[in-house]
Amino acid sequence: MVTFIGKYCSKIDDKGRMVFPAPFKGLLSAGDDMRFVVKKSIYDNCLEMFTFEEWSRQSGKIKDSLDFFNPDHNLFWREYLRDCVIVEPDAKYGRISISRELLDAVSIDREVVFFGVDFKIEIWAKEAFESSSISNENYIAIARSLARK
Repeated sequence: MVTFIGKYCSKIDDKGRMVFPAPFKGLLSAGDDMRFVVKKSIYDNCLEMFTFEEWSRQSGKIKDSLDFFNPDHNLFWREYLRDCVIVEPDAKYGRISISRELLDAVSIDREVVFFGVDFKIEIWAKEAFESSSISNENYIAIARSLARK
């Protein structure tokens, strides 16, 4: 399993491509599956990017918890998969293309931030990422609430 940590900025070119961060690409071994699944986050105004292996693991857990004879579970699963796309960095420059529809869904226009969050990468519009941080007081309060469990 790959662990992604760090923040890297990129710009979208005129053809709608962005360069996948070399430090993230370097975490993958030669011969590894270079496909990634990208989808809109359920809770945040960003995209989530998973290695194909991690996507299979995460989506498998979710799928195993669903009862497909329950119409609500079917609706959830369909919506969960609705805007998923598979991307693969090109071999020469490491560029990826994400559909304009997905980029528009999280207001990404020109500048993006790739943010490593352990098992996934979040892709944010630069302005949205900068405004998404919480205060130190809130961070401490959440840490304390987690410590009580």
